[in-house]
Parts: sequence; C-alpha cells; structure tokens
Amino acid sequence: MNTIAEVEQLRLKFSGGESLLFKDLSSSFYKGEKVLLLGPSGCGKSTLLQVLSGIIPNSIEVPMKAEKLMTPASWGYVFQDPDTQFCMPFVDEEIAFVLENLEVPRAEMKGRILDLLTQVGLQFEDIHTNIGTLSGGMKQRLAIASVLALDPEVLFLDEPTAMLDPQGTVDIWETIKQIGEDKTLLIVEHKIDRVLDFVDRIILFNADGEIIADGKKEQVIEEYREQMKEHGIWYPGVWEDYLKQNHIQSEDTAKQTEQILSLNDFKGYRGKLEKIVVDQLEVTPGEWIVVKGENGAGKSTLLHSLMQFIKTSGEYAIKQVPIKKVKKLNDEMTFVFQNPEFQFVTNSVYEEIAFSLRLNKWKEAEIEVKVEELLERFQLSKHRNHHPYQLSMGQKRRLSVAASIVMEQEIMLLDEPTFGQDSKNTFSLLELIEDYRSKGSTIIMVTHDEYIMNHFATRLWTIEAGKLISDELNTRKQTITAPMLHV
Repeated sequence: MNTIAEVEQLRLKFSGGESLLFKDLSSSFYKGEKVLLLGPSGCGKSTLLQVLSGIIPNSIEVPMKAEKLMTPASWGYVFQDPDTQFCMPFVDEEIAFVLENLEVPRAEMKGRILDLLTQVGLQFEDIHTNIGTLSGGMKQRLAIASVLALDPEVLFLDEPTAMLDPQGTVDIWETIKQIGEDKTLLIVEHKIDRVLDFVDRIILFNADGEIIADGKKEQVIEEYREQMKEHGIWYPGVWEDYLKQNHIQSEDTAKQTEQILSLNDFKGYRGKLEKIVVDQLEVTPGEWIVVKGENGAGKSTLLHSLMQFIKTSGEYAIKQVPIKKVKKLNDEMTFVFQNPEFQFVTNSVYEEIAFSLRLNKWKEAEIEVKVEELLERFQLSKHRNHHPYQLSMGQKRRLSVAASIVMEQEIMLLDEPTFGQDSKNTFSLLELIEDYRSKGSTIIMVTHDEYIMNHFATRLWTIEAGKLISDELNTRKQTITAPMLHV
C-alpha cells in the first residue's frame, strides 16, 4: 500500500500541561483511505491532524519528538474554527488568494469562485462581501470552499460541519464525498452518522490520547461499543441509549403568570440595516427556548440584540423594567458566544471562571469552592493552569459556558453550546442547564440539534430571513431529571 502520511513514536506536550499528550503514538495512513478519528473531547484528535499535516511544529510551535514523521506533499486543512484560516477580509478575495497562488488566470477566477461557492451552498448578491458579517455556518462553508480550491491530494477535516444546520451538514458531506472520492481523507467529526457510510477505517482514542482501536469501521463499532460509551465517544444510537436510560416525565416548572422578558415591535440593527425583527414575545421563568433556523437566518443576531451588543428599537423589558432603565444587564442575563474565544479575558482556565466572581467581590474561599465545583463539573480540572487558547475546541466551549453561568443569572442565552463536545460532556452540560431551568432560570439557546429541540426544549422559536416567524410550545417534550450523569 502507498503510505501518504505517517508518524512513529510521537511525543508531544503543550506548555502548562501536566503530562504528555501523546506517549509514543504511531500510525500510518494510505493513499485513498477515508479515516475517521474518534475520541473524547480533548484527547488530541485535532492535534494529531496538525502534526500529520506539518502545521505542528512548522506553523504552531509545540514541543514534540517523533522517530519518524511523513507529511503529504499536497494537502488542505479545514479547521474547527473557520476564523482561524481566513487570510483576506472579503469572500471573493479569500478564494482568489488561493487561486492566485495556483496561478489561475484572472479571467477565469470569477467563474471558479462562483463554482466553488455553489459547491458548498453559498449564494451572495455580491461576492465581495465582508467575511466578518457572515454567520458561523456560512464561514464554515467558505472555509471548505477555499480548501477545495486547492484540489489537494489529502484533506484534513476537523469537524467541518460543526456549526452547520442539518440540511447544510448533509449538503457539505455530499460535496466532500463527491470531490474526495479519489483523495485521502483524515476526518475528525462528532456527527458520525453523516460519515459512517463513507469512511473505511476508524481510529479510536481514549481520554489520554492513546489508541485503543484501529480497524475497519464495522469491527470497531461492534467490538468497542462499551468502551465508546464509557469514554463519552459518539456512536450510532448513543442518544437513543441515553434517552432510554434517563427519559422520564416530570412537571413543567414554567410559571405562566410571571413575565421575565417581553418584546414588542422589536428590531436589531447592523449599521442601518434591520437584521432581526420580532413582532411580539413574552417569556416566563423556567422556560427552555430553542431558537432554530438555517445558517445566516439571524439566530445569533437575536441573542446579540437581547444582550444589547447591537443597536435595537421597539419595546424591550426585563421583569417589566424597560431595557434602558435596567442598571446592570449582566446581573439579569448572561451570554455564551458561538465562538468561545470571543469572551476569554484571562490567562488561565481557573482565572477565567473566577473572573466574574472577583468582579462581584466574592471572598477568596468562596471563589475557590465555586471554581473547583465547575472545573470538576466541566471536566477541566486537569487544565486549570492552561491558557484558554491552549484548550481543544470542545474544552474551550465548556470553559466559556462555565465562566458565563458562574453567577447563575436568571436568564441564560447560549449560542450553540454543545458543538464540538463528546457525548458525555454534551449530556452533562444539558443536565446542568436543565437543573438551572428546573429552579426557575430561563434558557434561550440557539442549536441545530434536533434531539435537544425534541427532548429538552419547552418552546421553539423559528427564525427565517431575519424575522421570528414561529413561536410554539413543544408538546413532545419529556423533561430530563438533572443531574443524572456523574462525571
């Protein structure tokens, strides 16, 4: 077989880490293979892709040692966070940058750009659109388009559909399957139901970055199902197993007579343009509202409007107090960004969680108890001294949630809080949020996860083209009692 990438006896350690991430890890990859790397959040899957591509240590300096390292001659990499790979400020310029390096004639460029955008499901009235104005899902599509422009021999795909809506996920994987038929693909992906029909081989990792299985997909899934469950690794039927074990009926805690948030003729603006419109809404304590809609519909913009990150107009009140008279909005409401790096303000995981407590003048002994509780709950104890940017995407997401909810505000706004998470941390996070909801907190969450919509949400808002078009109670909901998953 023709080896296309290989590593032998890999050892690697991030600054501030207590131990090696990899301890003499070895693996080989062959031309034309489609390989899925599976493991719990933070086990090193993304790091291994970066080593095999040469990004580590050539572009990202990380102390590492390997007896042998063979990287592909021609490769493209799609990162978990699309913002990390953009070189240019505008959509057309981003793809043109790649084409220029490939010496594509200028006369052919616009047609090639439009073709690549069409392949990933992106359409613009003007392709000279500022990338900063795109939604997370649209950025992810653009990142994939710019990599496809390279026509590489090897594709490293690090959760390329993490922020996409369900249809977008299907469309992107169909595109990747078509263009990747004769290529080598190394894939990290939690939405495994979308790729299992496509991959040949699965490499299974435990939480310590050790390979516990490597073989044909059918064999690994069949023989290592219990280990996958134990380590919190997504496998076919994991949601069904969880719901069967934990799904019960309980009383809805929403207090319909109270009003914690209300909107009337409410609009949010980007510059002078209306980007979100809500005719009328009333929210009561104890509701779990899921905001759904296609990528770019305006879901995140709605949350930004509620947090007053952007200019708004119309009536907006919290506990019947007009928003302009609310002295400290952060005392009433907290927000978890879609991109966790947007909200990090300190140099360590511990201090990130402690930050709001220090601002509110908690005593040091109280801070320590609270921070330790959340470090344990969010599986971050081993990383307490790490800089937030050193964490995996799943760990960054858990840290951003922990730091945001530490003050236990009555209204929690969460923008895709479960993306990039393994199953154990997903269920633990959802149970924690449900625990807050059962005590009267109001949850407003943007998510594409239909299981969360069907089994946790009490109410569903649908956003389409910048407008709230539907507000309905979730009559199918069965409440999860929290906490049940002790990790």
